[in-house]
Amino acid sequence: MRAARLVVGVLGAALLGVGAWLLLDDVRELAGVAVWLAGAVVLHDAVIAPLVLLAGLVLGRGGLRGPVRGALIVAGALTVVALPVLLRPGPPANPSVLPLDYPRNWLMAVGGVVAVTAVLVAVPRWIVRRRRRSSS
Repeated sequence: MRAARLVVGVLGAALLGVGAWLLLDDVRELAGVAVWLAGAVVLHDAVIAPLVLLAGLVLGRGGLRGPVRGALIVAGALTVVALPVLLRPGPPANPSVLPLDYPRNWLMAVGGVVAVTAVLVAVPRWIVRRRRRSSS
């Protein structure tokens, strides 16, 4: 196990080095990456984190609090990753670059998060109700 961790760590560090080399190799891209990263931090701090905290306050101590907050975090992360594609104006110059319908796929992913959250909330409540019925 220790050898596997060492190999994975070395491979990860090597890939990190390759990524840094490629990023620094094209200095023009560095400004765009910096702007995108700054925007992601602002979006997280101004939108995602307050929504998650507000959901925790509104939901109180019930069984909804954890799953809903988790769903907001995951949906927010999906949205941050998809924003460049969702906000791009019009079709790309090269249709093979973005061949899929990304807004539809983003909606499907967020819908999946909502569905999993609904199951995580509904199943424990259903089990509790069923146990109460059988014990009475």
